[in-house]
Amino acid sequence: MTLNKMELQDELPMFVAETNRDEILRCACLAAKWKEPAKDALDTLVLNATPLEKLDVYEQLEYVPFDPSTKRTEATLKGPDGVTFRVVKGAPNVVLDMCANATEIRKEFESQVAAFADRGVRCLAVARSDAQGLIMLGVLTFLDPPRHDTKWTVERSYEYGVSVKMITGDHAAIAKETCRVLGMGTNILTTDSLPDVDTSGYIPPDVGERIGPIIEKADGFAQVFPEHKFLITEALRQRGYKVGMTGDGVNDAPAIKKADIGIAVDGATDAARAAADIVLTTPGLGVIVDAIVLSRCIFNRMKNYVVYRIACTFQLLVFFFCGVMFMHPRELAPGQDDMPAYFNLPVVALIIITILNDGTIISIAYDFVTPSKYPEKWHLNVLFVVSTWLGLVAVASSILLLYLGLKSHEEDSVLKSLGGGHMTYAQIQMMLYLKISLSDFLTVFAARTRGTFYSRKPGGLLATAAVFAMCVSTLLSLHWPLQEMESINANIVAFTWVYCLAWFLLQDISKVGMYKLLWDWDVEYARTEYEAQVERNTALLEGRENAKWEKLERRLTVLEEENGKIKKMMAAAKTGKTATVNLLANGGY
Repeated sequence: MTLNKMELQDELPMFVAETNRDEILRCACLAAKWKEPAKDALDTLVLNATPLEKLDVYEQLEYVPFDPSTKRTEATLKGPDGVTFRVVKGAPNVVLDMCANATEIRKEFESQVAAFADRGVRCLAVARSDAQGLIMLGVLTFLDPPRHDTKWTVERSYEYGVSVKMITGDHAAIAKETCRVLGMGTNILTTDSLPDVDTSGYIPPDVGERIGPIIEKADGFAQVFPEHKFLITEALRQRGYKVGMTGDGVNDAPAIKKADIGIAVDGATDAARAAADIVLTTPGLGVIVDAIVLSRCIFNRMKNYVVYRIACTFQLLVFFFCGVMFMHPRELAPGQDDMPAYFNLPVVALIIITILNDGTIISIAYDFVTPSKYPEKWHLNVLFVVSTWLGLVAVASSILLLYLGLKSHEEDSVLKSLGGGHMTYAQIQMMLYLKISLSDFLTVFAARTRGTFYSRKPGGLLATAAVFAMCVSTLLSLHWPLQEMESINANIVAFTWVYCLAWFLLQDISKVGMYKLLWDWDVEYARTEYEAQVERNTALLEGRENAKWEKLERRLTVLEEENGKIKKMMAAAKTGKTATVNLLANGGY
């Protein structure tokens, strides 16, 4: 969330009379490997703040690198005078508890650290040992400002129903201020609200039930240890959430590994990269939201493909089954010499339908879709019912058209009245080929939306592929080049087109009704899940609004305090001016 580039501030509270800024900076550098490249941002901060040549007179006898569980680094050194001493730098509360002068300075120390934290300024305590023990020298202050795109990333995450929680080892006041700056809620909890985790890393199987509701309502966690990051991740997963965890350090690796999606940010340690599912190669987190949007678009296309594929397969299989079993041409058209005992289509016709259909299916991958505002989930029963219904409507229309074709020899038949005349069996086959082709290609437009087919425009490639396939099928029905079937005239082609379009509209409208019916019945708890997501998102937005109002109230308080100071200064200036005038009037200078 931040630039991870520490900016040292001029303010440096000191708690020993004999010390100065240079001495504190020198001790902070001695608590690092100054002859090697800096290992983290804090070492980079202090090592760049003072000339390192002056440190070479010291001999580093022992060095303890930073440990997230102890939140400090320390070193034992021998000075040019031969005296051995110890230096420690780390989290203020941790280092203070180690110092011999903690009792007399604690009240002032904690007050100053808290004041800095309220402003979003971080503190790094520095201590050095003497004859009395470890003595607190002072506190280095620095800023790690948020990235310019972090607030935008958080806002976009909320827009897509993703809750963002900050987990940091910093002071709770710093976490709250950072959340305010980023437009997040300010309900920040500390480790007091979380259970302890033993050294084995064992997480109780009921942790989600016990502390899950607390974690859900929190906007972030401060002053945590690595095991707490793991605990929070597991608790949310036990509550049924899909959890993504981002981080860059070794202490983040367990939680990154445990999350459903572990994300190592740019510049992460090897441990974090190895534990992650995704490794970012550029600074910032905005690409995570891009991945969410892209994945939801892919999910929608996959879902549309499944609905379309099932509907088309159902149409073909069930139609031919019913056609063979129940639609006997000789029985429905007695006296017609060319009528076989069972209805069928030539294999070449099925091959052409399949080839053109495959081209349309491929284009679904490039269809225009709108990413869902909330996390997606497979509801297979809903998809199966809807796709089966689409296929049933297409089957019914094909069976009816086959019946009309077989009855075309009758004087009052519909097709004869439209100029189709007496249709041969080969022409009936051609008409059914055209109908099945058109129904297949039109079904894709019904399958791709939950609403009416025109509620979302299709992708250019999908529309082009469907139109091309339908035009090819139409031309083939007018000019069939092979012997298996016989071409039909333009009147029958036009009728088949109108017939297919009419049934497509019925198919589309009934699909909308089917979705609504399944929604009202709450099949697979789809409605319940959606309402819960809306409720959570509403709570997120309310938290953001509360944070904004708190920020405005804080600004107003600061302005009022400054206004009061200005009034006092003006009153003092006015009093001084009056005294000066009186003095001059009495002959003074």
